[in-house]
Amino acid sequence: MSSYDFLAGCYDQLTYDVRYAAWADYIEKHFRRQPPPGKTVLDLACGTGSLTRELALRGYEMIGVDRSPEMLAEAAEKNRGAGPIEPIFLCQSMEQLDLYGTIDACVCCLDSVNYVTDSRRLQRAFQRVHLFLMPGGLFLFDVNTPEKLEALDGQVFLDETQDAYCVWRAEFSRRSRTCSYFMDLFRRDGESGLWRRGEELHRERAYTIPELSAMLERAGFRDIHTFGELKMRPPRPGEGRVFFTARKEP
Repeated sequence: MSSYDFLAGCYDQLTYDVRYAAWADYIEKHFRRQPPPGKTVLDLACGTGSLTRELALRGYEMIGVDRSPEMLAEAAEKNRGAGPIEPIFLCQSMEQLDLYGTIDACVCCLDSVNYVTDSRRLQRAFQRVHLFLMPGGLFLFDVNTPEKLEALDGQVFLDETQDAYCVWRAEFSRRSRTCSYFMDLFRRDGESGLWRRGEELHRERAYTIPELSAMLERAGFRDIHTFGELKMRPPRPGEGRVFFTARKEP
């Protein structure tokens, strides 16, 4: 069971309720609050490129990076002709980020940071983002909080559409501070109409605000701030998602 090999083909169907326009609105609020030096934006762990497309249509020059070839294939198809400049996509892991030039901002959304379960790899990823950011560039990402991940332990969820069906259960390990999602997936083939079955295992690590802030500082970031879920205020106790912004010194 490897992440996204099978899920990529039905990911958009199962995440139809994600409001990417609202996420893009929120990102732009931060861009207005702390203007990046330009409009070249990296969408790190871009998945199927829905947020990439939303920002490209708003005039940003987008680069999408993801380690899953299957997800990137969906992203490339979705973003054909999107925006004044069509986004480009690279198959890379976060900690091995290697761009052709500099970027003005980096966004890493929908708890993608939690998916880096090795803190040493995450530290390297932050360092790579810092390396390619222009001076004054902004890094924005979100994480699921430890409280949210712990609360998922033992729960079973069902997601269903006309052509996709997913049952998944969550197990949280306090020892490793990771939440494992065991997914049983069914996807209808578009040509034959037959159903295919797949299994995947996903893991997220619980990181605290002090841990992530310290990692960002070690990577060279300054002006580090945290915010509530899609809010412009500091996070409150019990919130399930926290946003970070950090800047590379001019």
